[in-house]
Amino acid sequence: MQKFIPVIARILLAQIFLVATAFQLIAITSHPDGYTAYQVMLGQYGLPGIFAPLTLLIQLAGGVLVLIGFKTRAAAYLLAGYSVFVAFVLKLNEPIVFLQYLAIAGGFLALGSQAPTALSVDNLKKQ
Repeated sequence: MQKFIPVIARILLAQIFLVATAFQLIAITSHPDGYTAYQVMLGQYGLPGIFAPLTLLIQLAGGVLVLIGFKTRAAAYLLAGYSVFVAFVLKLNEPIVFLQYLAIAGGFLALGSQAPTALSVDNLKKQ
């Protein structure tokens, strides 16, 4: 049972970013100016337009990599850094959400230190 705890952690941490990306893509595609609105929202925080596709790519690619356990350590550390970035740049005025993103970063750091985990592509490559 103990070896499956990191697998559960991997799934729970990955779903945060995969579901968030799915919702964001639905919001973007459901309105004709959805992508522009997303860029404008990021611009309100001082981020240039390039951050719109970059944030979506990091969340989607990082989430998938963590979910399947491929390059888990690198993906976990990338998403930990991304979570800290989001906390300080986008969520600083929302104390609870700010702390949640820091907690997510902590979870990714712990996952990165445990990689590779059971039931992962990383583990298959070792055999």
